[in-house]
Amino acid sequence: MDEEILPFAPVHPGLPFADGAAGALLDAGGRIIGWTPTAEELFSLPAARVLGRRLRELLKDPGAGPGPPSELRSGAWSGEAVVRTGEGRELKVEFQVLPLSDVGPSAGASTGQPARYFVLAAPARTADRWRQDRAFTRELFLQDRLGLAVFDEELRLVRTNTHLLPYTGLPQDLRGHRLGDFLQAKDAAAVEQRLRDVLRTGLPLVRVEETVRTVEDPGRGAVMAISAFRLQAPDGQVFGVTALFTDVTEARRAGERLAVLQRATAAVGASLSVAGTAEDLAAALVPALADFAVVEIAEAVFTGEEPAPAPDGSMPLRRTAVAGRTSAEAPLDGPAGDTPDGSAGAPLDSVVLARPDDPAKPADPLTSMTVPLRARGSVLGRVAVHREAGETPYEAADLDLLREIAGHAALALDNARRYTREHRASVGLQRSLLPPSQAETVAVTTAGVYLPADTGTGVGGDWFDVIPLSSARVALVAGDVVGHGLAATATMGRLHTAVRTLADLDLEPDELLEHLDDLVSQLRVETDEPEQSDDAAERTRPRPDPIGATCLYAVYDPVSRRCSVASAGHPPPAVAAQDGTVTFVPVNPGPPLGVSGLPFEVAEVDVEPESIIALYTDGLIESRERDLDEGMAELTRRLSRPGVFDTPLRELGLDIVSARPSHHLTDDITLLLARTHVLPPEDQVVWPVAADPAAVADVREATARQLDVWGLTDLAFTTELVLSELVTNAITYAGGPVEVRLIRAGHLICEVSDPSATQPRMRRALLTDEGGRGLYLVAQLTTRWGCRYTRQGKTIWAEQEIPDGEGGGYSR
Repeated sequence: MDEEILPFAPVHPGLPFADGAAGALLDAGGRIIGWTPTAEELFSLPAARVLGRRLRELLKDPGAGPGPPSELRSGAWSGEAVVRTGEGRELKVEFQVLPLSDVGPSAGASTGQPARYFVLAAPARTADRWRQDRAFTRELFLQDRLGLAVFDEELRLVRTNTHLLPYTGLPQDLRGHRLGDFLQAKDAAAVEQRLRDVLRTGLPLVRVEETVRTVEDPGRGAVMAISAFRLQAPDGQVFGVTALFTDVTEARRAGERLAVLQRATAAVGASLSVAGTAEDLAAALVPALADFAVVEIAEAVFTGEEPAPAPDGSMPLRRTAVAGRTSAEAPLDGPAGDTPDGSAGAPLDSVVLARPDDPAKPADPLTSMTVPLRARGSVLGRVAVHREAGETPYEAADLDLLREIAGHAALALDNARRYTREHRASVGLQRSLLPPSQAETVAVTTAGVYLPADTGTGVGGDWFDVIPLSSARVALVAGDVVGHGLAATATMGRLHTAVRTLADLDLEPDELLEHLDDLVSQLRVETDEPEQSDDAAERTRPRPDPIGATCLYAVYDPVSRRCSVASAGHPPPAVAAQDGTVTFVPVNPGPPLGVSGLPFEVAEVDVEPESIIALYTDGLIESRERDLDEGMAELTRRLSRPGVFDTPLRELGLDIVSARPSHHLTDDITLLLARTHVLPPEDQVVWPVAADPAAVADVREATARQLDVWGLTDLAFTTELVLSELVTNAITYAGGPVEVRLIRAGHLICEVSDPSATQPRMRRALLTDEGGRGLYLVAQLTTRWGCRYTRQGKTIWAEQEIPDGEGGGYSR
């Protein structure tokens, strides 16, 4: 082939031509003797127009450029050229000239040159893309961070790069092997199923993660992200699949550690119980981080105290939570193992938390770790984890994870410790303000039950009280302060004291609640006042919550069997009669204390002898699971069951509250049960007295006779003197009518009633005064005395102790 054939300089040592290249067959003189259909399409020139012409005539500049080097005349060469198409366009192409070896009896045979040449040409852009594809494939198989494998249609390996899997235990030459020849059967089957789906459907696989383990190194394995696509010829024939294996083990394990941290952090922050937090921590670690976990807490933490180590670093610990194997199977007597940072582990049952550092790295795989539970500068305990022999040993990242979890758990434990301290103080204060759980008076026998809710904000301000009043009456009280914690308990204490003080004035229930409402309103004003202190600590001190409370005040009179009830936003008391009926006192509850200052109403009901009156707070009848009506119906059912009146009140109260387990409570429960007694008619007498000083003598005579009947002759002189003074004062200052009542009910009670509302006042009389000594004598001769106002006026009363063995008793 001479220089007239293709006058182009060689540009490329060879072109990666593929399907779609145009082809032309030339004779020894460079004339076109063959023209492929692809050439017709690419250059827009039919074969009839080019056959017999020199190929150089198709070029834009036929005379430009030198011919091929002489050393390439008998060999293949390539280059670039610009061709003018049949449509007049200019097309830059890359070509490759291939000399043909068949030599015939032609002029070229005598020169030793090939008789024909075959020319392949393609657009320059297409040729560039072919070279890029070839370079990409070559470099892909040279990557050492990406595993690449080509499988045939039977999923036998045809070609791989040098880094197929990050493992030992692979054959030196993988060609012809199947994955099952070197991977665990289960893992190989999972991967092959993925590849088989790609072969069948043609849908590519994109970064699907599978764990693979070799036969020689089963261990924990590696997590590979697998991508795959099907290989097929232009005619659609499938001849294999290519898969890319990316090692994402560390990313997966980092994600797993993060998930463990998130779960553990959420778990340990869900409880304010020390034991509950420890149990949540142990459960969060198994099986995510360990086969076995132990949490040990300092003894002081359980009482709310801050633990302090002994001079030798030891500290009493309590094994609080164990997860995984039972304690009998756990290696608790040996060391907990070394930690990945090189610090020596301490025995799990040791009380020494501080461990000396050991700079030597352990030779054996790490199967145990122990870290302290440290928060706010204090060590509260420790947590230890253990993995079975044969499992993947712990790494440094695992130790970092355990430390992070222990840090969150320690803060939760410290919060639980502080809550425990406040909770114990609140409960202790609250219980100290409550009356004895069981009490006996002339009017009632009582039993109270208090069940604090184990909530995150502490105990509430629920309380009950039993207050003896004058004339054998008794006041029954139940109240509930809004909120929880020490602030609510302290407010409850103030209200409890206020009710006691107001009850001593013998006020009617509605009047007492009105005074109590004024007190709460004043307390609300105090909490709303702005801070005036210059002390920064005082200015930043949390302000107390606004004060609000409900209260029910009931007065039971064993003489009249009448119960008077007033309510400030509190649920009504229940009354269970001997015939099995249970009713709720129809009291119209006023607003809660400190809300509006509106008056309160009094409801009066007659109570059958030996009935049970139940006062309670809303925690007993209301919850998230049921409304007030359902709660009151449940209380009715429990009070109307057979055998209720044969059950001691204490047991009955515990049975009623047992339906509400404390771990399900959202509010405290307070229940006061009072079994009513009645004073028989023979234990009281009533005499009307004329408004005449001469009637005082008649009162003394009648008193002496009645005390003789009761066997209280020893009290006759004192009683006559007391009644003389009280009746004389009533006639002198109030006029008539006057009424005298004697009651024998544990004490001897003398009452004198008159229509005056004037408050009697005891004063110290001078030596020259003729009067003013009456009330002073009454106070000196009796155990206690007082005055109460009624709708008809007032009643002055005085009590005397009855000597043992005298005076009979009262009906039960």
